[in-house]
Amino acid sequence: MNDLFSLAGRTALVTGGSRGIGRMIAAGFLQAGAKVYISSRKSAACDATAAELSQLGPCLSLPMDVSTVDGAQALAVAYRSREPSLDILVNNAGAAWGAAFDEFPESGWDKVLDLNLKSPFFLTQALHGALKAAAARGHNAKVINIASIDGVSVNPQETYSYAASKAGLIHLTRRMALRLAADGIVVSAIAPGAFASDMNRTARDQAAEVAKRIPAGRIGVADDMAGAAIYLASRAGDYVLGSTLIVDGGVTHARG
Repeated sequence: MNDLFSLAGRTALVTGGSRGIGRMIAAGFLQAGAKVYISSRKSAACDATAAELSQLGPCLSLPMDVSTVDGAQALAVAYRSREPSLDILVNNAGAAWGAAFDEFPESGWDKVLDLNLKSPFFLTQALHGALKAAAARGHNAKVINIASIDGVSVNPQETYSYAASKAGLIHLTRRMALRLAADGIVVSAIAPGAFASDMNRTARDQAAEVAKRIPAGRIGVADDMAGAAIYLASRAGDYVLGSTLIVDGGVTHARG
C-alpha cells in the first residue's frame, strides 16, 4: 500500500508553486518522495519557498511567467535543461478577476483566460516530450490541472472570466486525457473549494465564517490538497483518466 501511493524516484513540476494550493501540493509531493521543481512569476518568492521546502526533500526553483505561450515554452526549455523527463506536471498557476457585469473589462477577461486556460494547454504541449520520456520508463506520466468548484457550480460572485476559465479547464482535461492516454500520460484535474490562500483571502482571513457554509464544517487544509494530488500523481490514480476530483467539503452539493 505504501508503494501504491509513493512518488519515490518521480520528478514533478508545479506551476504557481510558491504559495497557496501549489505550495501545499509541492510539499505533499516532497513528503511522498518526489523531486519537485516549483515555478512562479516572482523570482524572490519562488526561490524562498524552494529553500523552505527543501527541508522536506529536493525542491528547486524555476521562476517563470507562464501567462504567455512564450513564457510556457521558456519554462519547458529551462526544465529540460535540467531533467531528461517529467513524471508529474501540475498546472496550478492561476488568476481571478471580479467586476460587475456592466463594468467587466476585456483586460480582466484576457488575463484570467490566458493564465487559467491557455497556459495549461501550451505548457503541457511544450513538455509533451519530457512526459513521454517518463512514460517510456514503464509507468504513467501524470498531468494534473487545478480547476475550481466555480467551474462545476455557480458562485454568486461576479467572477465571469474565472468561472468560464475553470469550466473550460475541466472540459479541456477530458479532451487532453483522451489524446494523451495513447502516450502513457494520464490527465486529470482537481477542483478545490475553500482553501486559505492569497487568491482566496476570504477563506484565509474569515475561515470561521466561511466554514459555516461548508457541510464539512471547516475550510480545506494542506493535507486535504496534498492527499488528493498524491492520489492522482501516484500509481493509485493510474485509472483516473479525464476526471475532476472535487475537494470542497461538500460545497458543490450544498449549492444544489
